[in-house]
Amino acid sequence: MGLLERCLELFNTSNLYEVLGINKEASEADIRKNYYKVSLKVHPDRAPDDPQATEKFQVLGKLYAVLSDKEQRAVYDEQGLVDEESDVLSQDRCWEEYWRLLFPKITVQDILEFEKKYKGSDEEREDVIRLYVQHEGDMDAITASALCSSQEDEPRLCRIIQAAIKSGEVEAFRAFTKESRAKKRARRKRRQTSREEAEEMQKEMGLGEDEESLVMMLKQSRERNFNSLLSDLEAKYSQKGTKPQKGKRAKK
Repeated sequence: MGLLERCLELFNTSNLYEVLGINKEASEADIRKNYYKVSLKVHPDRAPDDPQATEKFQVLGKLYAVLSDKEQRAVYDEQGLVDEESDVLSQDRCWEEYWRLLFPKITVQDILEFEKKYKGSDEEREDVIRLYVQHEGDMDAITASALCSSQEDEPRLCRIIQAAIKSGEVEAFRAFTKESRAKKRARRKRRQTSREEAEEMQKEMGLGEDEESLVMMLKQSRERNFNSLLSDLEAKYSQKGTKPQKGKRAKK
């Protein structure tokens, strides 16, 4: 079974871009970022309950190998075909090693520096608007997925969304404009519980008060599973590692 057929079987689409949640005009950075996010969800070590996790992970590796190769991507874009016998789809490649070469770990300092630059930036605004549309105005889902977000940030996120609605950039989803007070109270209660747990983590980790935001982010990333803060940051800002070597050409 070829790559496109396997994508259809495992991800319900044979469109390589749709598997990653992007369009054909996506930049190399966007392809890399979304490959990381999707692959984390099915990483064999992180999805033990999914019997197809290993196969999905391998297929995603091949998909990224195609879209990150200029020649292979051009062929796919023009003809909708994948050269199954190309070097980039070598069957003897270790896709876990390939993945690790692409995404080295980030440091705590990277996270702290990112937060300072991210909050209030155009990038944050774009991410918040995207989450608003994706979740159709559900603030529970938006606040759970937003980067560097705490209870104190919710009013600011709401202002970003309200401004976008007022300008006509996005539609006014009822889930946002008519959210009940009970739902808002329940969310505040959950966030307060998270803060208390984060304070315990702060003590356990021996971090100072100036690093409280980091603890909250780490706590949030744990709750958000694989769409976590660390996942997103690694995808956005990990340095390119050594370019993975191509495997041997498959025999015709």
